[in-house]
Amino acid sequence: MPISLSPPAPVMSPVHRGEATHCPYCALQCGMYVSGGLAETSDGSLTITPREDVPANAGALCQKGWTAAELLTGGDRLTTPLARESRSGPLVPVSWDDALDRVAAAIGGIQAEHGRDAVAVFGGGGLTNEKAYQLGKFARVALRTSQIDYNGRFCMSSAAAATGRAFGMDRGLPFPITDIAAADVVMMVGGNVAETMPPFLRHLRNTLIVVDPRETRTARKAALHLRPAPGTDLALALGLLHIAITEGHADQDYVDSRTTGFEAVRASVATWWPERAERITGVPVARMREAVHLLGSARTAMILTGRGAEQHAKGVDTVTAFINLALALGLPGRPGSGYGCVTGQGNGQGGREHGQKADQLPGYRKIDDPAARAHVAGVWGIDPAELPGPGRSAYELLEALGTPGGPRALLVFGSNPVVSAPHAGHITGRLAALDLLVVSDFVLSETAAMADVVLPTTQWAEEHGTMTNLEGRVLLRRQAVAPPSGVRSDLAILSGLAARLGRDKGFSDDPGTVFDELRRASAGGVADYSGITYERIAAETGVFWPAPSEDHPGTPRPFLDRFATPDGRARFTPVDHGPVAEEVDEAYPYYLTTGRILAHYQSGAQTRRVPALNEAAPETFVELHPDLAERLRVTSGDMLRVSSRRGATEAAARVGTAIRHDTVFMPFHWEGVNRLTNPALDPVSRMPEFKVCAVRVERCDAGPPSDRRAGVPERGLGV
Repeated sequence: MPISLSPPAPVMSPVHRGEATHCPYCALQCGMYVSGGLAETSDGSLTITPREDVPANAGALCQKGWTAAELLTGGDRLTTPLARESRSGPLVPVSWDDALDRVAAAIGGIQAEHGRDAVAVFGGGGLTNEKAYQLGKFARVALRTSQIDYNGRFCMSSAAAATGRAFGMDRGLPFPITDIAAADVVMMVGGNVAETMPPFLRHLRNTLIVVDPRETRTARKAALHLRPAPGTDLALALGLLHIAITEGHADQDYVDSRTTGFEAVRASVATWWPERAERITGVPVARMREAVHLLGSARTAMILTGRGAEQHAKGVDTVTAFINLALALGLPGRPGSGYGCVTGQGNGQGGREHGQKADQLPGYRKIDDPAARAHVAGVWGIDPAELPGPGRSAYELLEALGTPGGPRALLVFGSNPVVSAPHAGHITGRLAALDLLVVSDFVLSETAAMADVVLPTTQWAEEHGTMTNLEGRVLLRRQAVAPPSGVRSDLAILSGLAARLGRDKGFSDDPGTVFDELRRASAGGVADYSGITYERIAAETGVFWPAPSEDHPGTPRPFLDRFATPDGRARFTPVDHGPVAEEVDEAYPYYLTTGRILAHYQSGAQTRRVPALNEAAPETFVELHPDLAERLRVTSGDMLRVSSRRGATEAAARVGTAIRHDTVFMPFHWEGVNRLTNPALDPVSRMPEFKVCAVRVERCDAGPPSDRRAGVPERGLGV
């Protein structure tokens, strides 16, 4: 399918430009107007029009953005709470009071019997800043549990840990996205922006180097494509740094004046001669040298990483290795140059800044820092001793559900772990073992279909709230349409539950009130929002954090003069390559790597319900090289069974040369794919190794399985 930044035909002419808001999907947070509805059109239809004033998209949208209004009018929208009379009974409609009373009573009983940490919360990187903040506060103040984390742990956590260690601050792009166009050369490592966020291509007007095992749509636009074996990006980065140092591309003046730790890194890569890196990665030495020459001789250059480099059990070290390369070349903190991480989820940046992560408090404060605890507790009006300590990371939290000593109840907001978690079959079993599963969602996702109580919530264009996009720009997502009768916002849900749990104050359902409190809680932190107001965001089309006062201009480029470390210098850190957590062998002879495709987003709970997107990509597939297809006697369209040590799934073959001969690729937007993936965790970030595992691939001669259709499980549904 060609990449489209233009509207699909036909497009209804809007009655007027509409309400200015932002897309519900990726971290670009493209600006758009939403107009129409029953107040303006006879059939209630809505129209999307792109905004020109938002730099991230500047008038462009992808297919997902153009069709986003269909999410608001879909026929399977939930508009009343659902609950089960028994765990094996069907979900049936109940009143809001009944639903919230049930949840609060069950929480009280579980905590009385098993302790406060017996109730857990799982959030999402698509929640607004207000929701993410309130969810973290709800867990720690209303539930007083340490057991909270979110699906952003599966997104940017490795890059966050690496950039925090190197620069003293984690901000995806520490420069405006428009700066990318000023770079003469850009290296994109493990990112496929042509499919995941097509308007990003407007900023890639450079000599492009792509590092990816697949020939993706982005790689086809590159001047140079390096194709390492899955899980060997770290070895490649070490080889590139060895070449940069030994062949005179290191910027010694920059290294001396703006960094520390270079000599230890120089010594650590001395044995990573390019021939060694070639043996491990499969990337020819000549291509490595060409990449280093392009970066090292450019007037301005950038290195950007995505999930392909980060979703590994050594993801932090992999990102660190590419940061080391960027520092050696003198890139970070220079106009038109630098290192950045291409954030994935819509609020992947803001979602982790204000308290959803197990170890953090608002403002990107550490939960075990006494000063941070005192500040936030003061804003919340509680004793710092009441705040729990750090909890389990996302996968460890999910894995502990229903086990002795683990949580007995889980509240899920903005996530679909049945589809998105690694080793998903195991996690589905853990969800089934709970005494209570509560899901807040606007559709009956695969996870909601398992719940004891489902709470129907408002969507992106039905409420106000702020989002922080991939460049650290805080944006205002305005309400554009009225929500359906019967649904409530997540803020209202949390307020209602908190009141029933004895906290009838401090949990407003008004996003403006919550944001003002967030500003106070973040004041003085790394991610300081205290100078950002709704009025400023509207007037300035977003404000870059940190912004410590209302007269502060915001900080679009935080590293120009100094880094956010105590001495103002960036940190080199020695790292070394190691094998993937699960090597191929005779039983499982091929690598599996997963990723996203153009038509869908994350677990597909939204996009699989948009007819045009579902028609474009109705089901997952197995991409394999012609040599492998010949060995397996497979042609495109044949059904294949892909098995790992954790589970199996079936999908149609798609044969082509975009993939390596030793690797298969599957998009993860459908239930089943993540049954295969490996939950081995990075020791620092606790990121699972989504991007590589060992699999067996076989013909499925029995024909297509009956449950290949995208959708939700049918067991136990009364609606």
